[in-house]
This record gives sequence, structure tokens and C-alpha cells, in this order.
Amino acid sequence: MPTSDGQSRFPVFVAPPQGHHPRSPGYVPGRVAPIRSPPPAKAPPPPPIKPHGLVQQQQATFNLSEENHRREHAQSLQQRKNTLICLGVSMGAFLLSLILVLSLTSGDILDENCPDHSPSLSDWNPGHQPQKAIVVRRGDLFRLESSATFHSLTIQSGGRVVFADNADGSKNITLRTRHILIENGGALYIGAPKCHYRSNAVIALMGRSDSKEIPEVPGLGRKFIGVMSGGTLELHGTERVSWSLLTQSVPASGLNTGGYAFKRNFSRGINLRVVDQDTSEILLKERYDTHELRNDSRRLTLLLRSLPVGRIVTLAVGDSAVKSLLDETKKAIEETLGSSYVYGLKYRQAWALVSVVGGGNASCSEDVREHENHDTGGRALARRDYTTVNGVRFSVTAYSEWKNGFPISGFQVDAVDQVVLNLQDEVQQTWQPGNQIVIASTDYSMHQAEEFTLLPCPHCNSRQVRIQGKPLYNHVGEIVDGVDMRAEVALLSRNILIYGEMENSCYGNNLCQFYSHDTYGGHIKIFGNFSSVHLSYVELKNMGQQSERSRYPIHFHMCGDVDQKGGYREPTYVDGLSIHHCFSRCITIHATNGLLVKNSVGYDTLGHCFFLEDGIEQRNTFYHNLGLLTRPGTLLPTDRNETLCLSIKDKVYKGYTPSPSTECKAVSTFWIANPNNNLISNAAAGSQDAGIWFVFHSSSTGDSHGLVPETKAELTPLGVFYNNRVHSNFKAGLFIDKGVKTSNASAADPREYLCLDNNARFRPHQNADPSQPRVAAVIDTLISFKNNDMGAWIRGGDIIIQNSGFADNGVGLSFASDGSYPKDEGSSQEVTQSLFVGESRNRGTNGGQNKYWGLGGTDGLMRTLPRNRTFPIRGFQIYDGPVRLTQSTFRAFIPTPERYTSAVGFSLKNTWQLTPRNNMSHLDFHSTVGLRAFFGRQGQWFEDNDLDGDKNSVFHDVDGSVTGYKDTFVGRVDNYMIQHPLCVNMTQWNGVICSGRYSQVYIQTQGASSLTLSINRDEYPTAPLVLRGINSQGAPSQQYQPVLMMSKSYTLHWSGTAPKEIVLSLINFDKDDWVLFGLCYPPDTTFQIMGDINDRQSNTFDDITDYGPVFSLIELESKPLERKYFFDQNVGLLWLYLRARHGRDGHSYCSFKGCERVKITATTSSQQTCNCTSKAYPKYTKSPSAVVLMPAQNTQPCKDCGAKQHVFTSEPWMPYLQTQVKSLSLKEQQKGDTMSFIAVNKEMMPFTEPGYFVVSVDACSGKVTKKISFAKMDAEMKQYLKTGIPKRSIVLMATRGQPEGLPDVAPYLTTLGLAKAADLHNKESLALWAFQRSTPPPPWVWLYAGQGDNILGLLERYLPLGLEAYGCSPSATQTARKDLELLKEATGLH
Repeated sequence: MPTSDGQSRFPVFVAPPQGHHPRSPGYVPGRVAPIRSPPPAKAPPPPPIKPHGLVQQQQATFNLSEENHRREHAQSLQQRKNTLICLGVSMGAFLLSLILVLSLTSGDILDENCPDHSPSLSDWNPGHQPQKAIVVRRGDLFRLESSATFHSLTIQSGGRVVFADNADGSKNITLRTRHILIENGGALYIGAPKCHYRSNAVIALMGRSDSKEIPEVPGLGRKFIGVMSGGTLELHGTERVSWSLLTQSVPASGLNTGGYAFKRNFSRGINLRVVDQDTSEILLKERYDTHELRNDSRRLTLLLRSLPVGRIVTLAVGDSAVKSLLDETKKAIEETLGSSYVYGLKYRQAWALVSVVGGGNASCSEDVREHENHDTGGRALARRDYTTVNGVRFSVTAYSEWKNGFPISGFQVDAVDQVVLNLQDEVQQTWQPGNQIVIASTDYSMHQAEEFTLLPCPHCNSRQVRIQGKPLYNHVGEIVDGVDMRAEVALLSRNILIYGEMENSCYGNNLCQFYSHDTYGGHIKIFGNFSSVHLSYVELKNMGQQSERSRYPIHFHMCGDVDQKGGYREPTYVDGLSIHHCFSRCITIHATNGLLVKNSVGYDTLGHCFFLEDGIEQRNTFYHNLGLLTRPGTLLPTDRNETLCLSIKDKVYKGYTPSPSTECKAVSTFWIANPNNNLISNAAAGSQDAGIWFVFHSSSTGDSHGLVPETKAELTPLGVFYNNRVHSNFKAGLFIDKGVKTSNASAADPREYLCLDNNARFRPHQNADPSQPRVAAVIDTLISFKNNDMGAWIRGGDIIIQNSGFADNGVGLSFASDGSYPKDEGSSQEVTQSLFVGESRNRGTNGGQNKYWGLGGTDGLMRTLPRNRTFPIRGFQIYDGPVRLTQSTFRAFIPTPERYTSAVGFSLKNTWQLTPRNNMSHLDFHSTVGLRAFFGRQGQWFEDNDLDGDKNSVFHDVDGSVTGYKDTFVGRVDNYMIQHPLCVNMTQWNGVICSGRYSQVYIQTQGASSLTLSINRDEYPTAPLVLRGINSQGAPSQQYQPVLMMSKSYTLHWSGTAPKEIVLSLINFDKDDWVLFGLCYPPDTTFQIMGDINDRQSNTFDDITDYGPVFSLIELESKPLERKYFFDQNVGLLWLYLRARHGRDGHSYCSFKGCERVKITATTSSQQTCNCTSKAYPKYTKSPSAVVLMPAQNTQPCKDCGAKQHVFTSEPWMPYLQTQVKSLSLKEQQKGDTMSFIAVNKEMMPFTEPGYFVVSVDACSGKVTKKISFAKMDAEMKQYLKTGIPKRSIVLMATRGQPEGLPDVAPYLTTLGLAKAADLHNKESLALWAFQRSTPPPPWVWLYAGQGDNILGLLERYLPLGLEAYGCSPSATQTARKDLELLKEATGLH
């Protein structure tokens, strides 16, 4: 399909032959438009450039008379030719020299990498011409020197616009226009890949959706930057750290104490607060009525004289305080607090003071205001700034005033404008005061993300910034219980800004019924066959148009291959973009392959953020991107929440009401429509539904429809998935499941086109060919926490999750197979080397749209909760299987009276099949796991707990690491299909542990609807397993799949007329496994029974054999290998053996020959209910017995159990040290606690004598270098703290009992990184993390002090090792950066 060559041509996607795209004439693949123009051809010179004379396009005209004129002057032109050439060369050299001199004089050195340094450019100062449509033609090579306003800007072939820059970054330029169109051969530059722009450049896109001033441009609409075929767009701002991670937690308010605020009217006398100078905690709140009560004045005197030196005291008068204020009290205030005004205090004067006991006048902030007729000349305001012992800055404020006739006094202790963020990266050089940042939520609600403006911070180090205001929510900055929960911190500001100018409110046809604000922003659209597009460090704000399709902040529209495969020497990329407060997605990749998206941020956007559109996009790489606060949109059903889903019905079949839970509610930060894409080191930090969603298109959709007849996405192997983190998402962190509807709405299927569809199962094979071997999809190093529903939901196989951490999710991880038999091909899933945490020490913040707040966790304190206060939290959820869970660790699963919290659980209200091949092995359960497995109970969430899947719940404990019994199976305690007399009941689990061999029989029925199947094991005839079937009631066919103990006999009974046809398939039977079945039928029934083997791939049948009758059960039992049956007419039971004659391969449900089946066709005239139980028993009752004896209980510790690594971080190449400090106070000892120790990487070092215990660890290697104890703080300990600790050491300290000399320890700790000497008087215990020695100290340096009921308990910290800041060599402990290796491998860049 050719493209138009017209002036306003727009590309139509053409699938390129051999992977190459047709290009414009003279186009050099991947070549950036040259900085210097090529030398002119030997032809008459073009007309002179008129940089300020850009007018509407005109076509020059010529006639024959011009030829006569040229002939008349030919001779004179020839004579002057040589002279002109010489003159031109001379002038050119002179001008070039002049440019060089001027550039050098102004401080700029010419750089050929900088587009604005090109000598071919002309300075351009077009000014403000808002009504003028500017056209830059061939030969127009402009350096934009100043701000300008246009109606529109079109850059035609051979034209170029370059924003001017200078060395000091002061050349600030704003261009306002309705649109910019870059046509074939045109180019727009702001900076270049090797010459990043230093000044501030702004492109403001103007216009309204209902504007009549200018018609829409076909394919682009309004308010855009459009890059056409052959166009060049190069935008490169100053390089900055795009986003980082907190390395120290930031509490709500900025203070661990929560801050303090008090305001009161008529609080007569002197109001006092005493503040702990080390922690900012309020220690005393008191009012002294020194106006009426002299005794209150005496009490105040005694208090002030008793306070220790260094304590913060703040005073504020309410109403009046002087009538009974004694001189001794005034003296105490003057001497202890350094007051200058207390002796002169008058009736009803407003007075406020903040001071430090013993600090004198220099430490005192004090203010007084006169009282004038129930009013004052202003507020008496006193304020001082302080620092906690751990380096957190805070301020104490007191105020007093008369206002409108009322005396008002109050206090504040807060960290407003003083909160310092500690970050992973060195940011201070490029994160500037006035810049905007956002801190991600580390709780269940994405709405706890917070924006801040940066303030100057002269005291900050290179990894710190100071924010304006204070946070409302906790933001975790550490590894908690082994899982990296550090908040992402993103810089939103860039020095190149492209934004849409917006109206104050919604208007016109911009979906104002859903949005009150204007959602018609700007957009950037790049068409196929462009010459060169690279964007780096650009800010995009107010971009995207929610009411229009194909109008996104960044949109690569049907560009085909944009890397070397597509002929681009410099592969296309976007790097370091900040896309925020936008109205339709972040970056859309549409029928485009090989694009690199890295270091970019998408924040507060509508609809899927990083978006693959049509299902055919492949080989794109997302590296180190961050998306957060992804809100619902309207464009696609999958963008919508419930309200939008039910409201938008213009594309469904008439009268149809969509189902939000099955068709919509899928908005995701990363929407990956084809598995052959790469995700490396990304963060999805808050979406209405999912963080990362892999969805599968059965055919190409949208504008790509028909280009690829069949995508085979379900069969396509997964690209690289490594080191991604997902948290604070409502539905799931990671979701791999489902497809989209690829047909329009119709009467047959009234749902909307592209709605969510349950029609896809991910089953990757080599070359996307199901006849070739499977290719396991590897999810490597996934960090998933605080996702409301699930940390990850993954359907399909083969799939492997490894080296991953899950914490604080409603359900940590749930696997589902790629379907139920007979559709499932027998795939499997595996989880290995992973960590599951139920309720961590990250207790969250009540508020910010977190709905549930209740008791929980190992500490039993209040915390935010997923789903509901009663929701049964599970670490690993078994849905069907088969799955292998091995070499993994569980911790912090403590059930409460309100909810069942278990390490391993099952899908709630499950109708589906389960397999006994769900294998658990080499698992480690921390002492904080109170419920290892749970099979549900009747009640909330579980309801009756009686669906088929609920009853058949089972897993295999391969090595006894779950139960203590090797090679046993764990099932429901009331399921007698799997039991024998030696089984062990686990009442708390509602389970039972049994030995034996177990498989499934898949029972399909035809010819009888709504049947309930009752299965009796002959050994337990009074405890039947009643199954209602998977299909809906009333369906003409039904399917059941019980888990049965092998080598046992069973009878099957029906709630109605027996089915006319039954097919019994052997599922997970190993060779020679068998069961004996007796099926209930009316006495007059005749049978045709046939066995076969079904090859499901070819849908062929083999080994077709008829069953023959025998005349007694004894005869049948004597011929178990023959295909025989016996019908007991008196009882109504048809007896036959189901025996596997072939072995299985791998995890296939069926044998390597195919699925062994028995088909029963019954003919009867009876309509009676076929339940033969009363006749079958006791006739066929047998004594219970064990086929496989129960093993002895394990007595030895589990070898090699649990994950090898103890910490799961987003920097897997960085080693971390797990440290625990357990001090023991006298109060704890009185309660029976005897444990005090320090542990390093699980190596416990106990100490049993009262005093101090100090451990030193080399900060580079992580090896313990010294451990020493001291009975008291004596000269020996003082000398050790001064000189005995090796340099470059992590220092851990714990105490036991009431350590002697605790106050004397404080001065020595400042040399170990504490901000100041702590006041340890009256403290009873301490726990210390410190460092010897580094300036500035690491952010993990921290002192905890216990006193009274404030018991320290067990404290745990994870510390990074091998940092250069410690003085370590870079290669000391760090391993190779696997993420960078994978990035090179994925992109081919080196």
C-alpha cells in the first residue's frame, strides 16, 4: 500500500520486506540530521534566506522571457565568475573566523556535537505572532534565540529549528503554538545526545478541543507535536537522576513521635510543655494558673528546678499569668531558661518562650506583645530549631495572642520545611531548589504518594534533599523483614518542558460527566519511517487527550522496527522523561518494535501508562522506569473502573450492560500486550488495578488488524523479566492472564471490542509452535508488597518464579494452570528461592484511602490491612496446579481472633480442580509463622467451604519440611477419600496429614443436567465426598475431578437419573496405578463400555478396546489387568477397574501415549434416582487400611531448607547484612524473657551477663571482626570506644539488665555517627547501629533507647555492604550488574 507524496502526507503502515522500511529519497537510515549543511551543488545559488520573513507558502513562477534576459548577461556573468568565487571564499572564511572569535569571547567553545553551534544557522528572533502560521522551508536553518508565539509551526524538508543555548544555562526560551508539524526532511532540535541542553526550554501547546480558528490536522488533530515520515525530533535536557530510592524511612509528619499541635482559648496562666531534645517527644503537658493560684507558681518553680540540663521547655500565656506569679518563679524562669522578659511581664500580655534548660539566654527564643482592649499588636511567637540524636531536624513553636476578644495560646512540635530525604543516588547537583518531586506510597493505597517542592539545603550531603512542608504518610526507606520496601522518589522537573495550556475546568465534549478538570492536553505523535527521534530528560505535563484516541503524551504510531533491525544506526529511545499530571496514558508503543524506554517516570495519569497497543509490539525494552498513581480512564474497557464501565455503553450491543469485574477493571501501569518484550528494573508503584499486566491478543487489533493474522501471543516465549518491583496496587502487583475480545459487539456476543476476555492461557513454546518443546517463562527477582488483593496472579505454564520477595499482600502469590483437563496440556509452575512475609513491620498509615485499620503483625499493633479486617491473608495460594514450591522462606504469618493468616492456603470458594502433584519441599518457616497451612472453615470469606475445589484441597509435602512427615499429603480433615487410620489430624489447619499414592479421575457426563455426584470410599461409606461439578447447574454436561487414594475401591451415586454417557479419564496416574469403581445404575441398564487412548494434540484415538462382562466381583478382582466389568443388578453397581497401562512424561496429566479413558454408554428406561448407597453398604464395606505406612516424624533440622538469600532487594547485585539486636531490660527479665543477643546473617551471638555487648563487622566483607562485652562503662570500655573499634566497621551494641554508667556512654557515640550526645539518664536499655568512621555517617546509623514500658524487643536492620562511601573498593563485594548485562543483550547496545 503506497503512501501519499502530497504536501501533507501521512504514513500508512506497510509491513517492510525483510524487516526494512521504505524511506524517503536520500534518507540515510538512523542518521541524525547533520549539524552542518552539506556543500552547495554546482548550480545557481538559492534566493537569500530571510529569517524574519516567514509568510504563507508561495510557489515561484518563471516564463520564457527570463531565458532571453539570461542570455544577454551571459558574457558579463562569465567575466565576473572568478572574482565572485574568490570573494565568496574570502567572505566565508572571514565570517567563520568571526563566529569562532565571538563564541570564544562569550565563553562558549564551539562543539560540533551541539546543534546550536552550527555555523550554518541564522539567529532567529521572530517575536510573538499568535495569528501567524509559520512555515520553515528548505534552506531555512534557524537558531531560535528568544521566546516566541505562533499560530502554528511547520518545518518542511530541508528546514531546521534549533533552540539556542549557552554555557551558563541562562538562555531561557518559551515557544507557544497550537501545533508543531515536522515534515519529511524537517528537524527540530533542543540539545543533542552528546550535547544536552543547559538552559530552560518550554514548548506550550495551546488550543481548545472546540476551537474553530484552525481545522484539525488529519491524523493529528490539535495541540500536538507531530513527526512525519522522514522527520527528526531531538530533545535532550540536562542529565539528571530520574528517580531513586529512600535509604531512611520518613515518618508521617517527618517525626517518629508524630509531632504535636495544641491550641486553646482561655487557657489561663502559663501553659507548659517539656520536650525530649533527643526524640522530639512531648514528656510533660501542664497548665499553671499563675494568675489566681500562688501554689501553681510554686509548683512551676519546683518543676523548672528539677528538669535536667538540655531539656527543651516551651511556655505560652493564656489570658493572663502575672497576678500570682511569684518572684522565685520568675527567677527560676530567668535562670533555667534564660528569659529576658519574665520580670517585665504585665497583665494580659501575650508571651511565648522556647528554650533549653541550662542553655542561658543564647538558647532562648522569646516574644511579648502588649494587651490593648482585648487585642494585641500581633502574636507573640517563639520558635527554635533542634536536632534529634539520630539527626532529624525539628522545631518547637509557642504562641500567645489576643484575637477578637479571645486569649489564644498554643504549641507546635513539627518538622515543617525541615524534613531531609536520604536517597540511594547522588542527586544534589541536579535536583535543585524549586524542583518538584514525588514520593511513592509504601502502603496499600496508591493515594499516599506525595508531591513536594525542594528547598535549599546547605547542610545536606550529595545524597540528601530537603522538602517543603511535611509528609502526611509514612514512607518506608529500608528493607523490612527481608523485603525491599524503600519508597521510590522521582524528580518531576526537567529543564525542557512540553505542556498543554489548560482551561480552569472541563468544557465541551471532554467527558465532563466523569472529569471536572480539563482533560484536553497536548500530545506528541511519531509516525513510521521517521529519520531520527531521541528524547531524553524532557518533562511532559498536561499532555494527552482523554476524549480522543491516539492522542497520548508520547505515541510511536505504527513505526515498525525502530532499532538496527529497522535500519536505524542509532536505535530509537526515550530516556529520563518525566510524564506527570497527564490525561491519556504515558508512553504508547503502537505497532512498533525495538524501542528502548528507560529511566522515565509516569505519575498521576489516566488509563494504562506504559502501553503496548495492538498485541503485535515486540522486542521493546523497558529499563528502570517508574509508574505511580495510575488512575482509571475511558478509552478502552480495560482502562475503566466500575463506574466508567457501567456508564460507557456506546460500543456494546444494544441493551447490554457490561460486567465490570470480567470486562473492565484492568487499568495497569505497564500494559504488555505481547510477551516478547523486556522488563528490567522497573517499578510499578501504584495503580487502580495492576502494576504489570501481561495480556494476550489472539489476533492483531486496532489499526494493526489484519497485518498479522495470528499473533500467537499465548505461545510466544517471555522476553526478559528481571528485577521489577510492584507495590501499592489495588488488584495485583503482577498479573499474567486473560486476553481481549477481538470482535465487534453483536447479538451473539454483545460485549465491547477489546474488553477483557477469559480466552487466553499463556503456554510458551519454542518458535510459538505448540508441537515444539515448552520454553519456561522465568520471572526473576520480583519484589511485590502492599498489593491489596494479590502480589501476583499468574496463569499458564511452564512458568518459574525465582529470587523473589512477597510481603504484606492480601495473597502473596497465586498460580493457576493454563486451564482444566482436557484443555490443559499438563504444564507446571515453580517457585524457588523466594521469601513470603505475611504482615511485616511496615505497619502503614491510617488514611490516604486505606480503608481498613486493625490489630495484626508479630507485634500485635494497629496496622493497615488488605481487603478487610477479617480477610484471610495467605502467603502462597494453591488454585489448581501442578506447582512446585521449594527452597523458600515464610515469616510473620500470625492468625488473629479476627482473621486466619496462613503461610500456605487455597483459593476461596473454589469450584476448580486441584491436583495432588502440588509439591512442597525445602521450606523454612520462621518462628513468627503461627499457621503454616489452612484449609478454610465455614464462615466469612469461606462461606460454606463446600465447593468441589474446597473439598479436594491437597498438597504433597515431599520432604516433611511443612508437616514434619516426609512424603506425605495434606488435605481437608473431612475428606475421607484420602485418609487412613494412621493419618495425623492438624486441627488448627483444619487438615489431615496422610501417606499414600493419590491421583484424580476426571468424570465427564452427558445426558443428565444438574446432577450432584456422591462418592463413597468402601472403607468410609458414611463419609461421602459430594461434588456439584464445575459447570453451571442446568448445563447438559458436567465434569467432576475428585482426588482419590490409589489402590482403593469407591462407589459413585447420583442425585437424579444416571447419565447416559460417562467418560472416565485417568489424571496423574502413574503406570499400574489403579482404583476400583462401582457406578450406580438402574437394574435394567445395558452397557457399552470401551477403553481408548486419546492424543489431544492430533485428536486421534488409539488402543480402542471393548470391555467384556464377568459375573461376580470376585471374578473381576481376579482379573485386574483385563478390561472387564461386573454389573451387580441387585445393588445397581457397575464395577470396573481404572488402571494406567503407560507412564507419564514430566508434569503431563496423561501418559506419553495419550490420555487413557473409559467410556460408558448406558441404556435404560428407568427415570429413578440412582443412589445405591443403602444397598451397597454394608455389603461392600471394607476395613480402613494404609496402602503406604506413615513415616516417622522428622527429628533433625531441615537441611538446605529456605531461600539461600536472606534479603530480597531491587539491587540484587548489592550485598546486604542482616543484623538483629536484642537487648534485655530488667522489666523484660521480670516477665520471664531471658534472651539477649546480637545476630549477623543469622549467626547468633548471645550474651548472658549484665552490661554491654559490642560487635564490630567489617563494612566491606560483612565478616565479624570483634565481639566484646563490658560489665560497666569503665575506663576500659571508654578506651575501646575511642580506639579499639577497627576503622570501616559497622558497630552493633546491645545491653542487658540495668547497665551501669549508661549516661557516660553518650559522648563516645558521636564519633560513631550519632548527630549529638544523647541524654541517657533514666534510660534502661539501648540498641545501637553505628559506623566507625565516615563523614557523613550512613543513613542507617541509629540509636534506640528503652525506658519503662517502652521495651525495645527484637530489632532488625538490613545494612548495605561494600559501599565506596565506607572506603571499600567498588569490586570488594558487589557482583556483576546482571541488569546491565541483560539490557545490552536485549537491545544489542554495547
